[in-house]
Amino acid sequence: MDLAAQLAHLRQRVAAIDARYAKRSHALPPLSPRQAAETRFFIEHWSEGEVVSNHFGEHFQLERFYPRHKRHGSADIGALAELPESFLDVLSDGEISSAPPERWAFLDTETTGLLGSPGTYAFLIGVGRITREGFRVRQFFMREYAEERSVLAAVASHLKKFDILITYNGKSYDQPLLEMRYRQAAHELPFGRLGHLDLLHGARRLWKLRLEDCRLVQLEEQILGVCREGDLPGELIPYVYFEYLRSHEAYRLVPIFHHNAMDILTLACLTAIVPAAFRHTDAESLSRLGVRRGEDLAGLARWFASTNEHIAALEMFQRAVEAGLPDKLLFRTLWEIALLEKKLERPQAAFQRFTELAGCRNEYRVAALEELAKYYEHKERNYASALECTRQALGYKMSASLRHRLERLERRHTKMS
Repeated sequence: MDLAAQLAHLRQRVAAIDARYAKRSHALPPLSPRQAAETRFFIEHWSEGEVVSNHFGEHFQLERFYPRHKRHGSADIGALAELPESFLDVLSDGEISSAPPERWAFLDTETTGLLGSPGTYAFLIGVGRITREGFRVRQFFMREYAEERSVLAAVASHLKKFDILITYNGKSYDQPLLEMRYRQAAHELPFGRLGHLDLLHGARRLWKLRLEDCRLVQLEEQILGVCREGDLPGELIPYVYFEYLRSHEAYRLVPIFHHNAMDILTLACLTAIVPAAFRHTDAESLSRLGVRRGEDLAGLARWFASTNEHIAALEMFQRAVEAGLPDKLLFRTLWEIALLEKKLERPQAAFQRFTELAGCRNEYRVAALEELAKYYEHKERNYASALECTRQALGYKMSASLRHRLERLERRHTKMS
């Protein structure tokens, strides 16, 4: 699709969004010319938020509340306040100290472009927090570029109430972008004292084998069972904000505020699932969390293997096989199980897994035959069987290492004959 066609497609999508929200304007009394002049940004007229002043000027703030008795798809909002203080430790490699859920800040930004692009601003910064009454999201909005310093100062002041920062891809995007904007504004950075958990990495470990796309909105739909209505695609958000700056028509911003708040609420609800999956690995606990699929269990197993918890990894891999896996992932998992058995010095168990892989067509067949050749040569001194496995492997794939092994085994076998 050429550039002109892409722009035409974007205009059609924005027009559809405008039509959906424009009807709200007919429910409001018309502004007099004087009112229109006094409310040139219109946002105060359209929202229940307020204009906030500080030493650096003014900006707009809005607070959204989700009561504890409500659910966000399968997630219980009220249960967030009951999470233990040490809940996040398992994903933080010791970088995050224990803190009650009320001291966790969930942050997400809406920006005018990509990180590293000249003149990229965070025009909307949302910060969610857990309370005993429910979940609250405070949104700091920049009505024009001149309000950036006021927004940044207000966010920094708000973050003083928290000990832990939780984001989704925030270590790679949100925090570096905000740090750049704080430096540009000659403000002190507010992040140094905060432990930072980027949930993206844990979510990918848990779900990437099942879901090709681990974007937040995808997890919201696939894991929490929430299908958003009236949402604005992320790629359109900068375009709509630029249109707002041009026209000052605030109804265009409604889906952006909604998108940001939903992202933060979803982030909080997923935070109740991801660390728990790595902390409570018994079948009953994982089932309550919705972690039942073989692909998800295999993702957990790989995390245990990466942290050298080999026994736990092996058990989780075996549970993944029992739960059912697609063929390609099944063979890979059997290979990983075989390697773990070998590492744990369980040669008979490893031998059985390598034999299974060598007996059918899969991408690990040659490697399994080579492992069987090693076993016969070094464990049993059975050079004839080692030779047969090596010849089979060479029949599927030629390689210098296999040729070298074949020649060595032939010499040994001849000497023993």
